[in-house]
Amino acid sequence: MNNNKVLLIHPPVSKPCEPPPGIAKLAGALKKYHIEVNIIDSNLEGMMYLNQLPLQADDTWTHRAFSRRKQNLEIIKRTKTYQNPDRYRQAVFELNRILQIHGRNAGVNISLTNYQQPDLSPVISSDLITAYKSHEKNLFFPYFEKRLREVITNDNPGIIGFSVNFLNQALCAFAMAGYLRKVTRNIQIIMGGGLITSWKRQPAWINPFEEIIDHLIAGPGEDAILALVGKKNYGKEGNGEGYHGEDYHKDHILPDFDKLISNQYLSPGLIIPFSASSGCYWGKCSFCPETAEKNLYEQTPKKIVISQLKQLTNRYSPALIHLTDNTLSPSLLKEMAIDPPGAPWYGFARITNHLTDIGFCMALKKSGCVMLQIGLESGSQNVIDAFKKGIDLKIAEKALACLKQAGIATYVYLLFGTPSETETDALKTLDFTAQHSDNISFLNLSIFNLPIYSEETNSLNTSHFYAGDLSFYKNFNHPSGWNRNKVREFLDKRFKRHPAIAPILRNDPPVFTSNHAALFCIH
Repeated sequence: MNNNKVLLIHPPVSKPCEPPPGIAKLAGALKKYHIEVNIIDSNLEGMMYLNQLPLQADDTWTHRAFSRRKQNLEIIKRTKTYQNPDRYRQAVFELNRILQIHGRNAGVNISLTNYQQPDLSPVISSDLITAYKSHEKNLFFPYFEKRLREVITNDNPGIIGFSVNFLNQALCAFAMAGYLRKVTRNIQIIMGGGLITSWKRQPAWINPFEEIIDHLIAGPGEDAILALVGKKNYGKEGNGEGYHGEDYHKDHILPDFDKLISNQYLSPGLIIPFSASSGCYWGKCSFCPETAEKNLYEQTPKKIVISQLKQLTNRYSPALIHLTDNTLSPSLLKEMAIDPPGAPWYGFARITNHLTDIGFCMALKKSGCVMLQIGLESGSQNVIDAFKKGIDLKIAEKALACLKQAGIATYVYLLFGTPSETETDALKTLDFTAQHSDNISFLNLSIFNLPIYSEETNSLNTSHFYAGDLSFYKNFNHPSGWNRNKVREFLDKRFKRHPAIAPILRNDPPVFTSNHAALFCIH
């Protein structure tokens, strides 16, 4: 065991279409301080392991999917596939089918985006501890037993960190940690990432994993890990609570994808995920987990963002840059329009007056912007005002038209069932969407989940959403009776069937959704 060697692991399951951004950023910081670091994307590796296993099934679809598995992997990686939506869909569905049948045969629900065990819940801490102790029952156990034993023997790391960003990763992450603890007592096991951060920032958080996980890190993990390996001068506290030392802010360390670019992600070329900020510059939406968790906004200086994007482009020649910020500030968009990153890109943007300027939208397009994700949420101004979204629908109309005119695709997000919404408001959203359907490329429809610690819980009659001590949401009785079952019926029977809206919904890439949507817009 060598404390100066760090192994970073991205556990199953998340969309296997691009490298994990958090690990790449952490790797860059560790390498700058001369810490030897290795990375395993066990999400992608584990899926490829299952993809190659013999498959027991007696239906024609599964037999066809298995016989075409290698061909479909190549099809997903071809640029021309994204000019043929039907061929793309077939390949994705068949690759997904293989995982589903492997899961069904093992009593597990698994897909390219999902991992669920019927007897264990990722929002119940005792179930995660059970996953840790009964790691051999995990579907990926034959893969990670061999892989982890091999890397421990060859690299002898002193610290192993798991980046756990989604609930679908939690059971596998704890199972892998349980196996590691079984085979070695000397390695420090760390967990960080978006999911761990959200858990630790809950006001009533009490760590239920003290006896099995050495460190849980909220926020960026650079300072905490560097402190563990003896780099005491890095940061002032090294407490893993999101504080970054002066050196980190001054240098703005470049993410390092060197250990990840050889992996065969399911995309036509490398997609580089990159974050220019943390938190949200708007930070006022009452329904948003960012607001409930009181996450602070921090923007990397614009000139440094552009410089880093250019460095990454020159180094890796990405097919696409995925800007993972909660929302890109207007000032950064202006900078990118003036000084392009050198590769096609997409990300979230708020509706502002900037997007009603056709000249500005054309400059964005010229800079490489192929798609913007727009959190419109509602077509009712009353609803938008009620949850402090800060959007004017008249400006939204103009912005959607300008983006369409400039040739920038829009991936519009709509949210139904918020406490302030009524069925009348939902119908206004339907009307708005239908009227502007020609200017909307893709749609994401969601039903509202009430964050457990949001201010709205004080004025609503709430109940448990999931029966678990790690749950993030609560159910509530809607003040107007516009409850989830009615919202779901409205979406299924009216909204999705509208003749102007149904074609937009069919545009959405299955499984990969927004992560692949921009690829259909590049050419």
